[in-house]
Amino acid sequence: MNKRMIRYIVGSIIMLEAALMLVPALTAVIYREGHCLAVFVGSALFCLAAGALLRGSRPENTTIFSAEGYVSVALCWLALSLCGAVPLYASGVLTNPFDAFFEIVSGFTTTGSSVMADVEAAPRAILMWRSFSHWVGGMGVLVFMLALLPLAGASSMHLMKAESPGPSVGKLVPKVRSSAKILYEIYFCMTAVMVVSLILSGCPVFDSINLAFATAGTGGFSVLNSSAASYNALTQWLLTIFMILFGVNFNVYFLFYVKKFREGLRCEEARVYFGIIGIATALISLNTYHTFRSAGLTVRHAAFQVASIITTTGFASVDFDLWPEFSREILVLLMFIGACAGSTGGGIKVSRICIMAKTVMKELAFILHPRNVRKIRFEGKTVEHEVMRSINVFLVAYLGIFVTSILILSLDNFDGVTNFSAVAAALNNVGPGLGMVGPTRNFAAYSDLSKLVLSLDMLAGRLEIFPMLVPAIYLLRRKQLG
Repeated sequence: MNKRMIRYIVGSIIMLEAALMLVPALTAVIYREGHCLAVFVGSALFCLAAGALLRGSRPENTTIFSAEGYVSVALCWLALSLCGAVPLYASGVLTNPFDAFFEIVSGFTTTGSSVMADVEAAPRAILMWRSFSHWVGGMGVLVFMLALLPLAGASSMHLMKAESPGPSVGKLVPKVRSSAKILYEIYFCMTAVMVVSLILSGCPVFDSINLAFATAGTGGFSVLNSSAASYNALTQWLLTIFMILFGVNFNVYFLFYVKKFREGLRCEEARVYFGIIGIATALISLNTYHTFRSAGLTVRHAAFQVASIITTTGFASVDFDLWPEFSREILVLLMFIGACAGSTGGGIKVSRICIMAKTVMKELAFILHPRNVRKIRFEGKTVEHEVMRSINVFLVAYLGIFVTSILILSLDNFDGVTNFSAVAAALNNVGPGLGMVGPTRNFAAYSDLSKLVLSLDMLAGRLEIFPMLVPAIYLLRRKQLG
């Protein structure tokens, strides 16, 4: 284990976070929030000093392998969250350190779950930091750093694989750093287009920037207590469209970027993703029509909530916890399905669902015709055994964490729907759940232990489980051998 290189990477991330804090600091200057300016400048200096101390000089051996990649990613996200919680706690907006940690973890993991009862009372700089954390965490903070710095040469691919969502990750171009740059160029351009579109729709400038950050990262933090319910119809439709777009695998956008339009349009995962959205929207529209009594209004809210939940963004245009049980169950299913692999969305991912469905069909066909040899194909390629094994292990680990988390949360004596949806919302990085954690409520009622468990669930969900488990297994094995 190249511990020196792991320290170097973690230290570099903390120093990068110091630079990121200049965005809310600038917001504090614009809106004349002197206290917040002092908090963010002080927090940035603390991060700079702590990161420099941990980072030290560049090690001679910069080679890292898969194990170091997973450990580095897990430690980076933990360090990022701990340091990112400092401004929330130091500003006095959140006086409980567990609340501050929960809130910023929810931000960086693009979950959108909150413990803040009145976000409109918070300073603008704090709101900007929450939303900006979505944007940074959406594509991945290590991917962002790889786009800026030549961190570990060819070994950087292990970092990119450990942080990027989905069953498998490959380089778009031969150099990892060039791949990271291309991803962030696309990401930045889409965000900029969204900001301009929202402003033109009549949305206030500050709201537009925050909504764009939250949508791009599929996070869901809003600057209004009503989430997205107070905005006009055009703004809500724009949010719907961009949520769906940011839930698409960014490899598709890369194919469009290099003018391989036919290959991009043939993406099997994207076609299934859009099909699920269309079917879910139609079913919910039919089921909730009696609530709105207007076809246009019904379709708008149905499409908005379907887009919000399947992409795990978590915005709400209405209190969907009041919808009929059929519609609520569809939304819960969408929480688990999630967006496409290689997008900024969470959940199990459409690609995994597709491969698992094909595996079931293969086994059924084998029972009927034992002598026939069939291979599972996805996106025009044969699915390798390693990918299948990885998906199976992921599901076992996912279910284990899910069940354990529900049992711990049950110690707070809340109802089963609340606990189930709270864990589902955290582990799938969705944001709101049902019951006491519905779209018009928050997670503040949970105990500190439950908030810590949910925070770890959010990290595990964002990092696809394994990066959070590898360090624990490594320490356990060291203890057994020692």
